[in-house]
Parts: sequence; structure tokens; C-alpha cells
Amino acid sequence: MHFVFISSLVPVAAPASGYDIANRVIVDAIRLIGHTVSVIGFLQPGHQPAEPDQTRLLGQLEVTNARVGKWQKALWLKDAFLHGEPVSVAKMHAASPAQIRAALDDCGAIDGLILNSVQLPGAFLDVFKAWPCVFVAHNVEARSAADNAANASNPLTRQLFSRDARLLARLEGALCKASRHVFTLAKADLQELGVGQGDRASVLPLVTSVTPPEGPAPRAPLYDAGMIGSWTWAANRAGLDWFLSEIVPRLPEDFTIAIAGGYGATPPPAPGNVRFLGRVDDARAFVRACRIIPLISRTGTGVQLKTIETFEMGLPSVATQNALRGIAARPENCVAAEEPAAFAAALSNLVDRARAGEALDGDGRAFHARQLDGLTAALASGLAQCRPHG
Repeated sequence: MHFVFISSLVPVAAPASGYDIANRVIVDAIRLIGHTVSVIGFLQPGHQPAEPDQTRLLGQLEVTNARVGKWQKALWLKDAFLHGEPVSVAKMHAASPAQIRAALDDCGAIDGLILNSVQLPGAFLDVFKAWPCVFVAHNVEARSAADNAANASNPLTRQLFSRDARLLARLEGALCKASRHVFTLAKADLQELGVGQGDRASVLPLVTSVTPPEGPAPRAPLYDAGMIGSWTWAANRAGLDWFLSEIVPRLPEDFTIAIAGGYGATPPPAPGNVRFLGRVDDARAFVRACRIIPLISRTGTGVQLKTIETFEMGLPSVATQNALRGIAARPENCVAAEEPAAFAAALSNLVDRARAGEALDGDGRAFHARQLDGLTAALASGLAQCRPHG
């Protein structure tokens, strides 16, 4: 069958963000089970499409708030109120309905559309409903916006997030209703979206690549613990703030912590045993330079790609329950801890054991194989719903 993957950002050759990684993996897995996939969407500046010959670009578009100026943010906000849409959806009107239709026509005969997240599918749902569709809900966007509203200290920011939450709930409902099958990345999101399992909906267990990871290899850690992420994103920042305020004070003074990734203009306050490295050239080399990986997510839906990557690499970790969402079985070298005292104690224990020479790394290939088997099976079953009825 020939599917068209409709996405705000197209899969890219060198995915870095969790969204980019998920997009690339889902499309690669669909091709792995034998389907043909064309792609329609925008290209983020600085990237290259993963499969240029199968990609119809709507243009280049920077969608990350932290990378644009106040004028662009104001224009997006104006468009959001003009169209009565969430801000993330209003950004998609950099393309016109005529461009969307032309890109679809250029794809040739189409068996079905894969509506990837709410942004581009939501902006032009009236166009896309002409074909059999499935919907991939990376997150429950309405829940994430509501959580951001609850955590916002600025009244105007809180009001804008609350507005987005209301509109996203309505839009996610419309996308689910228009689709023959709904995919989520975590089981809890099925209930949140109000869809049952079976022919109607299923969960996609993710991997970071359809290519199996390498097996265990010797490491020479530079830090006791380390984390990498986009800390300007509200959900990620909530976890980082919790870690710095509740966990770090409970750790020994000689416990070294490195934090990589963008955090905005200035790093948050932290004691001297915490180093902020900013963006690093090689994310995998950085995490391999850390004895233990704290997985600190406190809010949000969907799945944490950093959790999956940690497990695929076989690295020892301590994880909150929210960081483990979408994971059916955690590896033996991952300790689950929710309360700050227990989380800090688990970190200290693992670091002491690693310093003493105990081998804590695992083999992530078995985890990857289970996840990939589940991913391809769920995709095969769900996409079959686009076959002609009768």
C-alpha cells in the first residue's frame, strides 16, 4: 500500500530531537513491513530530508519558539486568534490549502494518510479527510498544555496555555473521529484520548532506530551522572528544576553532575558540583561519559525518547514513573524511584557501586528487539484498517 505521512516537520537525515527521532523511526518501520511511504511537511532549517525523492516539501519553517524572535512569536499568536487554533497549529498556515492539495496530487495514487501529531493535520483536516486516515498521537497535546498552564508563573502565559489546552482537546477529538485507527506511544494516552484498543487504536513501542544498537563496550566515565535534553521545553524544564531543587541537595558534595543541552539565556542556579555544558557535538558520547543516567521526567504524555535511548545503550539509570511511561518492561539496571529521598539514595548507591568497579552496564539489544517487534506488529495491524471495506 502507498501511504502519505503528513507531518509538520518531515523525517530528517540526522534526527536529534525526540520528535525527529520518532518521525524517522515510524516511517522507517512502515517501509520495513513493506509499504511505500511518501512524506509531506516542512523542513526545519539546517536539516536535510531523510528520503528527498519521497518527500514533498512545503518550504522551510522554524517552529521552535526558543529559536525565533519576539516579532515572529507575535505573528504566530495573531494567526492563532485569527484562525481560532492552538498556536502550534496556526504556525502551519505558512502553507496554503492549495499547496497541500498540489503536494498530495504529486504523490500519485494514495491508499491512506498517516496524520502525524496535531499540527499540520489539524490545520488542514478538511483537506485530509478525503482519504482513509490513521492518526499518530505522539502526546496528548491537550494534557501537556494544561500541565504547562498549571506550572506557569506568569498569568498571561497561563491563560495562553489554558486556551491551547481547550482548543487542542477539541482538535485531538476531531482527528481521532476522522481516523480509522489511532496510534499512541503510551497506553495511558489511549484512555486520555477516549479511544479503545483493538481495531480502533493501539500503542507503538518506539526505538531510536530500526537498526539494532551496538552491544556493551568499555567506558571511561567523566561524570557520576549526566542528562541531556532541550531544557527550554516546559515539560523538560519542570523535571530539571525538580532534580536541581529536590535531588541534588540530597547527594554528596563530591557527586559530579553534567547537564547538556540548551537552557535559554542563563543556566538555572545550581551548586558547584553541577556543570552546564550547553549543546554538545555528540549526544551519545556524552551520555556514555556518565556513570548513571537520571531519567527525571515529571510531567507530560507520550513516551520519553531519552529513556528508550538509555535502555538501548544498556546504561544504568534511575527513573521516575513518568519517565517510564510507554515502557512495558524496564531493564534490570534501571531503578524506579518517585520520591526525592529514594531517587537520591538510588543514585548514590549506583554511583558507589560503579566507582567500586562493579559492572552495571547491560546489553540493550534485547530491549531494542522487543520494542521493534512490537512497533512493526502494531503498525501492520493498524494500517490494515485503511484497506477498502468489504
